Order: sequence, then structure tokens, then C-alpha cells
Amino acid sequence: MLVSVIDVLRAMENDAVVPCFQPIVELRTGRLAGFEILARWQHPEHGLILPENFISLAEENGLIGELSYQILSKAFLASPLLPEPLFLAVNVSPIQLHYLSLPRQMRDTAEDYGFPLKQLTVEITESALVNNLERARKIALELKEMGCQLALDDFRTGYSSLRHLQALPFDKLKIDRTFVQSMASKNESRKIVAAVVGLGYSLDMTTVAEGVETEEQADSLLWLGCEFGQGWLFGRPLPADSIPDMIVTAPRTLPARFSALAGSIAVAGMDALPTQRLAQMQAIYDGAPVGLCFLDKNLRYISLNQRLADMNGAPVAAHVGRTVNEMIPELFPTVEPYLRRALNGEVIPKVEALRPAGKQGQPERTMLASYQPVLDEAGDVIGISLAVLDVTGL
Repeated sequence: MLVSVIDVLRAMENDAVVPCFQPIVELRTGRLAGFEILARWQHPEHGLILPENFISLAEENGLIGELSYQILSKAFLASPLLPEPLFLAVNVSPIQLHYLSLPRQMRDTAEDYGFPLKQLTVEITESALVNNLERARKIALELKEMGCQLALDDFRTGYSSLRHLQALPFDKLKIDRTFVQSMASKNESRKIVAAVVGLGYSLDMTTVAEGVETEEQADSLLWLGCEFGQGWLFGRPLPADSIPDMIVTAPRTLPARFSALAGSIAVAGMDALPTQRLAQMQAIYDGAPVGLCFLDKNLRYISLNQRLADMNGAPVAAHVGRTVNEMIPELFPTVEPYLRRALNGEVIPKVEALRPAGKQGQPERTMLASYQPVLDEAGDVIGISLAVLDVTGL
């Protein structure tokens, strides 16, 4: 639809630009966490018009400040429908980050409608920071002092992104929808999302994925440790009068893969992010009464516990990065067929093998090994989990 600046001005005068509210949910529980405020033009003939048809006109013609005030005022007016701890997130225009008066205007608007700023997240797009970093930093610090949370919107992975992340006091990272929506078809996108989630966790920032439209995407994001999601899977942007219905909607159920995981492995990792899960698993790994290791697709040791290292007669550090053939050449011809079958996706439990006598008078041993293919979130085999038990004399 083609519109002119006169059309936009008339819409503002007629109070036709309204906020719609899109749910943001906690991925591991499905519970509603808050809403992003999205501008819509309520046209008498064409219905709700999307912002890409009028926001740029408002920016180019000096109307964005008034337009944003109208949207924020109407959103705050609906705030009695929003119980704590639900939050509102609002995206500020790059143009607005040129004006040092922005924090005061947001504070005054919130005070006029009794909205607590601790429940407001201000989203700043990366494009707003280009050639404007110092001024944006002043505004961001003032917003933080007022109690607002800050989110870096449409986060990507280039040098400029990392510089912006370091320069401003962000609380949240919003993962660009283009990566989320191509996760199922592009391994590179999935790896980028995993890297952003890990970066967010290491910097103590919450990660929010945009554009989540399918169960597969939500499942992958949860597996990677992303905390929150937003997109059509959880709900489309709706007017303020729909907020009560969205609040009482039953939480989305845990994906089937995670339900199965939760039923078979009793760990607190369902609440944990990747590094926490790693620490938990390492503790189990080291304390297990059997030899354990993870081999990559080239049959190199990526990790192993002390018990397996002792069985092989070499320190843990000596194994890492070296192949099974290098570490146990006398046994490799026996175990290689099982390793290859596991790399093809086959689970092979309890295979007995006789280990020849080793150096320094080590006796012949009987070993029981289980081979388990390890799958990534897309179902591709990325290595082998091997468990070895010494059953000599049993």
C-alpha cells in the first residue's frame, strides 16, 4: 500500500495508530514473560497496516517522536491489564537516539500513566548505533539509571556487533530472526545461534529469539539454551483488549524431545544453560564407575574421564585430540567395526572384547563396551559416546 506523509499525519490526528502486543515466552516453561509493543495503523478501509508502510515516512518528516509518544501512551494506558512480573518491550527509532531528551520523555510518559519503568525494556537496533555510539551510550546509561532494561535488537555476529555489545550496558540480546528461521536448513545459522546464546550467557545477558514460527525452531532454541522466544508460534501481535485472553492462555507444552529427555535423565539441567549443564555432566562423568569418553567423527578423543584413561594406561591430557588407533593400537582392529556402525547411527550395547596384555606386565582383561551415536539438535551424528566396563573375573 502506498501512503504519503499527509496520510500518516492524518492517521496520527485521528488517533488511528495503535499499539499491538506480541507475546514473549519463556522457552523452557512456555509461560508468558511479557509483550513487545508493535505499532499498527488502524485504517478504516485496509485494516491494520504494518509499520514498514509508515514508520520511515514518520522518521523522514520529523513525526517519529510524536508517533512514538502516542504508541507508548496507549500501551501504558493498558498497563493495568499487565500484572507483575510481565514486562513491556518497546523499540526506539534510530532517529530518537539522536535526542538526549528521550529518557526524560519516556520517564514522564510512564509517570503520567503510572507504569513502573522496571517493567520496561527498551530495544535498540544495531543500526541506531552506527556513527552515534557516544550519544547512544549517554541515553542508554540514563535509561538504565531510571530502572529500564536494555536489549540489543537484531544482534548479528560481526565486529561492529561485538563493539556495540561491549560499549553499552545491555541486559538482553535479541537473536536476529533471519538466523532463527534458517536454523533447520542451514547448519551455519544453527551454529551462529548457539554462539550468540553462549555469548549472552557468558556476559550475563538474557537471550531472546525473534521470528519463532515452528515447533522445530523452538525445540532447537531450547536445546541450545536460549531463554525466551517471540514469534507467531506463541502468538501474533494483538490489540490491548486481547491482553487478558493472552495472559490466561495455557502455557505451551515442553517439546516432545525434552519431555523424553526429562523422563530419562534426572538432572536440573532443564533449568540450566549450556555451561551449567556442562559442569553438571562433568561431575557425573568424573564420578562414574565406568570408563567414559566422547569421540568425534574422526575417532579422536574429545573428552574422557579418569577411569578410562587409567584403563588405557595414559593420562587424560595425552588422549585429547588423538585417535583411538593411536591410544590403543592393540585393540583398535577389534573395536573399529563397532565405532563405524555407531557413526552410521546404530546403538550397540554391551559388546564383550578381550584386551591383550599390555606393557609392564599388565594382564589380559575382559572389557564390556557400549557404543552410542551422539546427535546434534538437527539429528545429525556428530560423534560417539563410549562406555567401557572392566568385567574381568565377573
